Amino acid sequence: MMDYPKEQLRELYKDLPKDLQKATFSKEVAANIQEVCKESDITDDDIIFDITKNIGYVFLGLLAPNEFSDVLEKELKIENKKAEQVSSEITRFIFLPLKKSLEALYQIKIKAGKTQPEKKAEEKPKRKDRYREKIE
Repeated sequence: MMDYPKEQLRELYKDLPKDLQKATFSKEVAANIQEVCKESDITDDDIIFDITKNIGYVFLGLLAPNEFSDVLEKELKIENKKAEQVSSEITRFIFLPLKKSLEALYQIKIKAGKTQPEKKAEEKPKRKDRYREKIE
């Protein structure tokens, strides 16, 4: 993700809905980012800064929420599983409370990410049960 000129960011900010403007500089959002990074063992301040910057880009309409995980993995070089976990938690705690505004901004539906990987039910081999008696 490229860096944008401050003037362009200010112009985009002015046109945002009030809830996105408020969230951009919210202490609550900052605390959520810190907590998610801490839980995911991300301690490098540069990476935390880049995660925060990309969340800001989502708020400004420059990065779609559904592309956030890819940016974490490909551009910030966060391993796949950890990137998905961070993206899921950011979506849950930051993007979902702003769902209406973000959906209007991007013309997409925002869904909660998976917080736990789904466990597949073990398939049992299909065979005839030799102990079962026929009913007549």
